[in-house]
Amino acid sequence: MRWQGRRQSANVEDRRGVGREVAMGGGLLTLLILGAAIFFPDLVPVLKLFEDQARPPARQAAPARPIDDEMGAFIKTVKADNEDVWSQLFPQAFQKRYVPAKLVMFTAQVRSGCGMASAGMGPFYCPLDKTVYIDPAFYDELKRRFGAPGDFAQAYVIAHEVGHHIQNQLGISQQVQSLQGRVSQKEYNKASVRLELQADFLAGVWAHHMARYAGILDEEDIREAINAAAAIGDDRIQKQTQGYVQPEKFTHGSSEQRVRWFMYGLKEGDPRLMDRAFEVDSL
Repeated sequence: MRWQGRRQSANVEDRRGVGREVAMGGGLLTLLILGAAIFFPDLVPVLKLFEDQARPPARQAAPARPIDDEMGAFIKTVKADNEDVWSQLFPQAFQKRYVPAKLVMFTAQVRSGCGMASAGMGPFYCPLDKTVYIDPAFYDELKRRFGAPGDFAQAYVIAHEVGHHIQNQLGISQQVQSLQGRVSQKEYNKASVRLELQADFLAGVWAHHMARYAGILDEEDIREAINAAAAIGDDRIQKQTQGYVQPEKFTHGSSEQRVRWFMYGLKEGDPRLMDRAFEVDSL
């Protein structure tokens, strides 16, 4: 992905190393995981892969200064790309003005509008403060633990979270969350999976329009995104963490589903087709 030298978003806050405190033990982390899985479907369930690396309770102050580096510049550029594409597509498709999400880069843990969150959660979107949160160290895990390297794989992760922001603006996230307690956990998990597949579709729509900019994307970039989508499928994660697959406990979709919906968005490029993730996928 050729990202250097282009616009960077002003809607990015860098909290990396800003007076952080690491004070979360494994037990509290597990409770946070479970609560997030119930109330905020997008808090990525790859935690189980990272939980064994959680640090023991400790407090340490870090220098209160932002980190201006290549990764920060990359994230700001990808965020700007999402803003540019959706500022044009959103009003055309939904007759509403697009309000960009904020993005916060952090280290170790962060206080969001949805509460405290650990980097072990992976990137997530909080609908209450309309903000995407990401610890850039996740990209090392994406490469090392999931076998999904590449800058466009990293860009796909941000585009997926921005997809949840679009769902939030359209009221779709609230509809799914309102099912909690009204339907069985199995049915709620199905709705959560469809929400995630819809976000993968929207990431594909974004990639479709990015590909129209000459010289920015190539076939290798698309392969990187597909590899990343497959790597964080529920079936692959369950296989890695527990040795067997339980489809009834999926919350994000299988590797095949995630790739299929990303590719569908990439092919069509029309966000108005997003409802098909709720209509036609057999779960």
